[in-house]
Amino acid sequence: MRELPRNVVITGASAGLGQALALAYAAPETVLGLVGRDAERLAITAELCRQRGAPVVTGRFDVATQAAPLAAWLTEFDRAHPIDLLIANAGVASTLSDDADWEDLARSRAVIDTNLYGSLHTALPTIELMRARKRGQVVLISSLAAFRGMAVSPAYCASKAALRAWGDSVRPLLAKDGLSLCLVYPGFVKTAMSDVFPGEKPFLWTPERAAALIQCRLRAGAAEIMFPRLLAEGIRWLNMLPPKMADWILERLSLAPAKSL
Repeated sequence: MRELPRNVVITGASAGLGQALALAYAAPETVLGLVGRDAERLAITAELCRQRGAPVVTGRFDVATQAAPLAAWLTEFDRAHPIDLLIANAGVASTLSDDADWEDLARSRAVIDTNLYGSLHTALPTIELMRARKRGQVVLISSLAAFRGMAVSPAYCASKAALRAWGDSVRPLLAKDGLSLCLVYPGFVKTAMSDVFPGEKPFLWTPERAAALIQCRLRAGAAEIMFPRLLAEGIRWLNMLPPKMADWILERLSLAPAKSL
């Protein structure tokens, strides 16, 4: 078991899973650095964490477009509170409303800029800070969608798959410097992001349940965290099928755009 982290940075902390993770780590002995775009909701998360005794420092940034200010904030936070744990959680979702809809370059870029480059804007400066002291844990929140593209959300799936590939690639490199990296692959979690997905959401988890599992597995030193197990196994099975058959199954599960009228 790892020691509890003393200094934790979480992006996307304004709501949803990010807020639940912030509250899970909120304790008098843990300094939290919370990053989000929505100042009002970020302040609410910070106050809830302070009520649990945690010292909190907030940063209002768009991780997709404010790379330099974010890096400066991370450096300043780290100077006062050397980061033990970084959770790059900020993300956005995008879905096609029907089969006449299409994600053009602008829509695709907006999703990829946040989910992939926003994570890199957060992780890369922090990794350099951690490397200097040969310790630290980096967590990238990907998605089970990284393992199989869905016609209802092309850019989202692509962004999470790219984040998965980057994390898998750098994990062994970071290990040589004493750092660890964990990729987290949630299924459906009851948040504003999951609400945009049409159809049934099998094995839907609360943010609090997801945060508790992530915290437990991170302390155990996991390199990957996937949940829920049945959905993860279902995607593994889906990838063993011929692609067109898998496409058909996803369409039956409403994970393809609806027919336009």
